[in-house]
Amino acid sequence: MGKYSKLYVILLTVVSLVGVPLGTGAMAQGPEEEGDLAAGKMIVDILLVRPLGLVATVAGTALFVASLPFSLMGRNVKAAAKKMVLEPAKFTFVRPLGDL
Repeated sequence: MGKYSKLYVILLTVVSLVGVPLGTGAMAQGPEEEGDLAAGKMIVDILLVRPLGLVATVAGTALFVASLPFSLMGRNVKAAAKKMVLEPAKFTFVRPLGDL
């Protein structure tokens, strides 16, 4: 498992641990409380998940730059950039707020 893969595993674990309590709360609540659940997911997203996504984006970018000579030799710069920079950046900046 590569260094950037470990980072994604950690990020997904944190997101999963945050999402599980929200999911169990949704099963216990009635439909009239859906707005509260959405607001809670947005709060968790903005306070916890987005900062972790930003850390993953910065770390992925640093790893991409460090691995660039090897990616150039292996001719897989686009694939490395997609996995290490673009995917964490999209997760952090493009997806809708509260969409965990």
